[in-house]
Amino acid sequence: MRLSSPAFEHNAFIPVKFTCQGESVNPGLIIEGIPPGTKSLALIMDDPDAASGDFVHWVVYDISVTGRIEENSIPGKQGINSSGGSDYAGPCPPSGAHRYIFKVYALDKMLNLEEGLRKPDLEKAIGSHILDKAELIGLYKKK
Repeated sequence: MRLSSPAFEHNAFIPVKFTCQGESVNPGLIIEGIPPGTKSLALIMDDPDAASGDFVHWVVYDISVTGRIEENSIPGKQGINSSGGSDYAGPCPPSGAHRYIFKVYALDKMLNLEEGLRKPDLEKAIGSHILDKAELIGLYKKK
């Protein structure tokens, strides 16, 4: 599988629009090579460079199988991010450039779980159901 975005290249800077200094909306994502038998997708976006360890920006699951997640959309059930909310939380590093990793998972089932899962709970739920996964890394440093 391959994950890309029309808004930025892999390992390149995320445009301000998609950050706390802009509109803080999710960028569009393109998912290619989804394996046969995929019943749903899950998505996690996090910042492994946060001072507190891993800062989770977005958790989405029970996404219908699609090759595209639209900009400024809610493609499935949303979990809880590290800010305590459920919406996409745009990159907002306190200092320096951070990496923001978008991870998409092709799953062999629809999870049918309630909204509001946290990243560790979602990772546990998808563990034995992952058919494939892909990552896209974006960078951001406040202006």
